[in-house]
Amino acid sequence: MNEPARWSLEDALVIRTDAETDFWQRTHYGFRADNGHFLSAEWTGDFTMETRVRFAPVHQYDQAGLMVRFSEDEWLKASVEFEPEGPARLGAVVTRGGYSDWSTQDFPREQREIELRVRREHATFIVEWRSVWAEWTQLRVAPLQGGAVARVGVYACSPKGEGLEARFENLRIA
Repeated sequence: MNEPARWSLEDALVIRTDAETDFWQRTHYGFRADNGHFLSAEWTGDFTMETRVRFAPVHQYDQAGLMVRFSEDEWLKASVEFEPEGPARLGAVVTRGGYSDWSTQDFPREQREIELRVRREHATFIVEWRSVWAEWTQLRVAPLQGGAVARVGVYACSPKGEGLEARFENLRIA
């Protein structure tokens, strides 16, 4: 979905984001966006999806991570969003009924690598993260009622500019 102009696949998937791309729906920010880059596969039923993301952010809110999508109005994404001042934001966005919410926690701005995991257990989605080789830490538990079949995969966005380079390694969906 929304293939980026610049990407490659060799030992890892590397995406360089196009300008002003995002996934976001109606909140107090007053805008909607559904033009981020999303490489996905259709999946039925429960799953565990995980990947290692290495990223080189350029602009505020540059982000790369995992996404589960039923429709424009029902999805979740998990990533680190870059902030040029202060810590980055490790977070999960859950969109239900066309409205997005964003739960976050501080993440070291200088850290450029993270492992993310999303597990589906019926209609419940568990989002977890870890630094490389550390233990998994729960970030969010959220219900989504989109049905049995979902699009699952990796995504990247640059809401304020262009040029985030995101490298996805060891993507596994089972």
